[in-house]
Amino acid sequence: MSAPRLFDRAIIRLSPQEEGEDARAFLQGLVTNDTQAELPLWTGLLTPQGKALFDFFLWAAEEDVLIDCEATQAEALAKRLSIYRLRRKIAISVEPGLGVFWAAAAPDRPADPRLPELGVRWIGPVSEDDVDISALYRAHRLSLGVPEGVAELGNDATLWLEANAAELGGVSFTKGCYVGQENTARMNWRQKVNRRLVVVPVADADPARTRVSYPEFGLAVELRRVENMAGLALPAWQAAAIA
Repeated sequence: MSAPRLFDRAIIRLSPQEEGEDARAFLQGLVTNDTQAELPLWTGLLTPQGKALFDFFLWAAEEDVLIDCEATQAEALAKRLSIYRLRRKIAISVEPGLGVFWAAAAPDRPADPRLPELGVRWIGPVSEDDVDISALYRAHRLSLGVPEGVAELGNDATLWLEANAAELGGVSFTKGCYVGQENTARMNWRQKVNRRLVVVPVADADPARTRVSYPEFGLAVELRRVENMAGLALPAWQAAAIA
């Protein structure tokens, strides 16, 4: 039976290789969210200055951790994590036999941790019969004003809180240190997020601010100053953040 898979997503597996190693503990000092919390969760890996390099989901798989990330960025993310691994006995590898599946609703499937309206997603074995619903998911996500991925967040181009990470549950302010934590915490303490990623109609987009345009959906993603968001039809979750 065919299944609705996101062909533009891939899975990275982190596996402890000896007793006493802990994949969650390894990630805890690197990523923006609390890896000891209930999974799945959405999180990011930042530069030391607090700018987004990768955004992804973490899933529990017994002692392993699975990373649900962009397929085009999987090898680069695995390589970056391997640099941080140093001498820790944790295997990091892309899992070609697993994929990410999505539906607007389905019984007994985990809701997207960012917004329930984003539907449900799960990880499972890939099959030749899987149906690529990447475009359907992207249209749904953009209709809710939620940016993700390197094309929209940029690479070393957007501060994590400018990517609406606080509003979408992508950051913990209590977990302790991680890469980019100092600037992220300072911005939160000062309540000073001057710019945000926002989804706008293509007709209203400013080329100077546009990260990526999706003419097939009539939408574009911009990094826009908060004071220039007046008059935009923002989703409720984002409107509340800038009120």
